[in-house]
Amino acid sequence: MEYPYFKAISHVETKIKFALQKLSLPNEVKLEIPPQNLSDFAFPCFSLCKISKCSPKETAEKIASEINEDKIIDSISSDNGYINITLNSLNLINETLSLIHTKKDKYGFLPKKNQQIIIEHTSANPNGPLHVGRARNPIIGDTLTRIYKASGYECTSQFYLDDLGKQVAILTWGLNNISKEDINKEKNIKPDHQAVTYYQKANELMNKDKQIQKDIGQLVKQSEHGNNEIIEKIKQAYNPVLEGINESLSTININIDSYIPESTFVKDKSVEMVISKLKKSEFCFEENGAFYLDLESFGIKGRNTKFFITRGDGTSLYATRDIAYHVWKSNQADQLINVLGEDHKLEAKQVEICLKLLGHDHIPHPVFYAFVSLPGGKMSTRNARLVYLDEIIDDSIKRAYDEVKKRRKDELTEKQMQHISKIIGIGAIRYNIIKVQPEKDIVFKWEEALNFEGNAAPFIQYSHARAAGILTKNLKQNILENINQISKLTHNSEINLCKKLSMFPKIIQDAAEGFKPHLIASYLFETASLFNQFYRDCPVLSEKDKKTQNERLILVSAFKIVIHNGLELLGIDAPDEM
Repeated sequence: MEYPYFKAISHVETKIKFALQKLSLPNEVKLEIPPQNLSDFAFPCFSLCKISKCSPKETAEKIASEINEDKIIDSISSDNGYINITLNSLNLINETLSLIHTKKDKYGFLPKKNQQIIIEHTSANPNGPLHVGRARNPIIGDTLTRIYKASGYECTSQFYLDDLGKQVAILTWGLNNISKEDINKEKNIKPDHQAVTYYQKANELMNKDKQIQKDIGQLVKQSEHGNNEIIEKIKQAYNPVLEGINESLSTININIDSYIPESTFVKDKSVEMVISKLKKSEFCFEENGAFYLDLESFGIKGRNTKFFITRGDGTSLYATRDIAYHVWKSNQADQLINVLGEDHKLEAKQVEICLKLLGHDHIPHPVFYAFVSLPGGKMSTRNARLVYLDEIIDDSIKRAYDEVKKRRKDELTEKQMQHISKIIGIGAIRYNIIKVQPEKDIVFKWEEALNFEGNAAPFIQYSHARAAGILTKNLKQNILENINQISKLTHNSEINLCKKLSMFPKIIQDAAEGFKPHLIASYLFETASLFNQFYRDCPVLSEKDKKTQNERLILVSAFKIVIHNGLELLGIDAPDEM
């Protein structure tokens, strides 16, 4: 069944195109969404004035006069060069509320597409816990994965595991050569927190001792040559760290479908093949035994012009192995998406150039994100104190618990308060990060993240809980039997909320097509705000007219379904009680 909102868009576009044809004007139509209460759609006419030989105002009036109201369109007007179109509310409300209750937890989801997407995200060095500075990566990646699945794609998430690099070699040396007595004690018993103390100590010793530098260098060199014994030794070192990282991700509702070790592409000779092919390129040159690509003709300037694909001793570099990974990925999916920090723009361009030189069409689309910082400033370097994601999770849950206890300690058991606090705390972190466009900086502030009355997860979750509370007491099964005979929802607050619910599938489509997960967060906040206006303006529990009350209960139920589905896309639980 086609969504009513999509049907309305198609209908309005067809009517405008027909009017443009009658007036011998170009019939390209791109609708805009005007401010609330002005109209449902707007069509700007400014670009048509050269051909119409009229002012924007006159052009809009002429086009509007050729469009008639019908079952879907309630009114057409022109205003300063815009055509404003308002939909028939009763028709849209009946179709939307009926479809929401028919599709339930699948409302908003788009038809299945025969396309496979791979989203690579997180891919952190497995040498210690995830820190807050890069917390956006897994949250953006997981949210995009959920959005693309809802959009009808076969979508899987991947973690590219750097098991050959210097960072895991340092960790391996530290775990095998440093005694427990020589490291700083870490209170957190998670394996990633315990292991990172060995990494930090080994890093410190390496900077002072050239022999240790050589030993670690040998680990790197042997692993890059595909030495299975060394690769297995390194795996034994980083596996507990990876378990700790996964535990952290699981706590914030993130599950990664597959882990792809970097060593895979050394072992199966993929890296050798990539090097061999790139060496044949007209852009490949040699310098002291090392081979590089000259990327100046591809727009790369300055010291980054030379992109080395081998060292002087013939071994590959991380970047070369990354290209081999992308060659493999391009054969596994129709579309590739990489979630990357803003400091990886050069590397993303290098991968793109090399894939094109190798004749591959599936170029990954990078979603770059700016880093998260705390009010005190950006995250510090590897040698200084890092703020780990686990600390933020624990702090968020504790702060949420304090708020829940303050509000409801006399009504809830300790177990209930702990449960609700975890839902609120985790939701606050995910929402506060995803609501901001990826490319914009975030300064993580608790007063924003745990706001029960503003643009934050607790506000949206509370609206869901309020709706659940109303329905628990009042929604009878037979109310939904007459769902397609709505006639009493005529108040502006009812109409505005219904129309907003109808837009949900389009928001999912726009978020997927534009790689913009923040659109889901914005929609949920706006929808929850409209629900609070409706709750203020239109009594539900105290409404005396039975039919009006029943229809408002149907609207409350529809709101609850949509908010639940939207929060699910953000990896946030929708509680029935707060």
